[in-house]
Formats: sequence, C-alpha cells, structure tokens
Amino acid sequence: MFDFCPKTLKYNLAAVYANRKEQKKQMGRKRKHSETETAAPAKKDDSAPERPKRTLLGWKDKNEDAEESKAKAASGFRNKEKVLVTCSRRISFRYRHLMLNMVSLLPHCKKDSKVEAKSSKGATLNELVELKGSSSCLFFECRKHKDLYMWMVKSPSGPSVKFLVNAVHTMEELKLTGNHLKGSRPLLTFSSNFDKDVHWKLLKEMLTQVFGIPKEHRKSKPYHDHVFAFSIVDDHIWFRNYQISVPHNEADKVARGGLDKMTLVEVGPRFCLNPIKIFGGSFGGPTLYENPFYVSPNQIRALEKRNKAGKFAKKIKAKTRRKRHELSNPLEPDEFADMWKDDE
Repeated sequence: MFDFCPKTLKYNLAAVYANRKEQKKQMGRKRKHSETETAAPAKKDDSAPERPKRTLLGWKDKNEDAEESKAKAASGFRNKEKVLVTCSRRISFRYRHLMLNMVSLLPHCKKDSKVEAKSSKGATLNELVELKGSSSCLFFECRKHKDLYMWMVKSPSGPSVKFLVNAVHTMEELKLTGNHLKGSRPLLTFSSNFDKDVHWKLLKEMLTQVFGIPKEHRKSKPYHDHVFAFSIVDDHIWFRNYQISVPHNEADKVARGGLDKMTLVEVGPRFCLNPIKIFGGSFGGPTLYENPFYVSPNQIRALEKRNKAGKFAKKIKAKTRRKRHELSNPLEPDEFADMWKDDE
C-alpha cells in the first residue's frame, strides 16, 4: 500500500510553483538595448528617394531650398500686411460695388460690417483694426448719397489720408473686357510725378504698402498677370487695373522676356483720387499737408444753383424791361384796324 502523507504533498506542490515563477521571470526579462542591436539584423531602406519640390521654373533641389530658408532666417523680415476694408452706412449701390471690387483685388484684406459715419468713427475704426489684427484700413465714407470719401490709414500710429473719389467705374461694366486670375499678385507702376514733392512720395509709399500683396500669402496665387497703374494728372491720382494678355497658341507663343506680343486689357475698377488732407495720426491728428486746389462738392453744387438762379433772375429782368419799354413807347393807332369789320 502507498502511504499518503498530506504534509509532504503540500511541500512538493510549493516547490513546483516556485520553480514555475522563476521560469516566467527569466522568460519575461527585457533584453538590453545593446543586445537587441547586435541581435537584430539591419533592415534595408527600400523606400524611394524624396521627390524634389516643383516650382513654376522647374524642379527645385534640396540645396536651393535650404539656401532660401537660410536667407529668410538671416533677413528676419516677413511682410504681414493686412488691410481692413469697410464702409459707412447708407452707402449707394455703385460705391458699394466699388468697395467689393477692391475686396476681390486684395486677397490680404479683411471685410467688416458697416460703421456709422459720425465724429467718433475714428476711435471705432481703430478698435476694429486692432481686433482684426490689421495694420492698414480702407474706409469708404458716403455723404448725402452722392459724395464718396476714402480714408487710407496706417494704424495705430498713422499717417492717414483723406481722398475725394471721382469718376467711378466698377468691374461689372461691359466696356471693361479684361479678366485675370483672382488672388494673383499685381505689378505696381507709378508715374514719375510721384518723386517730385514730399507729399507725393508719402502717398506712393502708402499705396505700395496697402495695394502690394505680401509674398507667399496663403490666399494669393504665385502669378503676376495684372498691373495696378497709379498716375498723377491735374493733381489727382488716377487708378487703373490692366490684365497682361499673352497669346497661348504654339505659333504665337511668347518667349520668356519678350514683351512685343504682350498686350494690356483693362479689367477695372477705375477711379480718381483727389487728396484733401494728410494727417499725422490714425483718422486724425496734426495736419501734415492740405491741398490748396481742393474744392468741396458742396461748394460746386452751390455755385451751380447760383448760376441757375441767375438765369431765372435775368429772365424776370428782361420781362420787366420789355413792359417798361412798351409803356414808354406806345404804338400809334392803325387807320386800317377797323376796315374789315361789318357795319352794324
């Protein structure tokens, strides 16, 4: 017979469980990093080489890209110009379309709701410019549903310019047949008159900063297919927008740098800016320049009314003179006046 001893069985089972725990610990130990590196064979890099960056002028190498990034880091300047475009309440439809045309031409602008044209509009607009994170502002102010004034402001420290806008033609007019890519960067051209006087130089710099689209802006296209032309005639700034039209047929294809076959087609809008005053601050401040040849539209309308009133007064004077003449020089009785009357 087999002698069963519960005490010895208990000790044997405990020894078996202890051996199993040690085996599990040895199997679960992590290998050292050096052991894995020596044990694991080196994998081959089967991935394709990185494709170079494609640009408009061809393929760009990594070395060129690194040089450009180094140059940008060394310069430390990036154009972060943003323009706030807004208008006053009760603006007419034609001037509102002009404002929307300017919004479509400037991809770096931000549009905001209408502002009440009161004496405190400067403080309100300065707050709006700060809230929108902009550095410039184009404010279209309409008065009496007839006159359009445009404020061009550098915020918050100035300067600011007030213009009277005349000869407005929008993009929607049929005679402006040009068409260019929306969001493309324009070429800015200025007439030689801008370098004559100090105030024209200041206006040229402000127009360059406001209408010049920053390079590599996220909403702009990397093309130059239209031109903004600013010219001074009769102390007024005339604005024109032209499309650069190039033939795309294989026979008439233009070589790079050849300007003989390129033509300019006007796109619009077109308008005329009559500078009134240049201020040192934002929407106000000390007056840096005042146009001596400026005549307000209210004065022009008053002169027209006076001329019309003068014509009416001349007519009345002529009638009274004629009556006096007739009274002072009565006609002699005609002897043949009663000749054809029937006898009673």
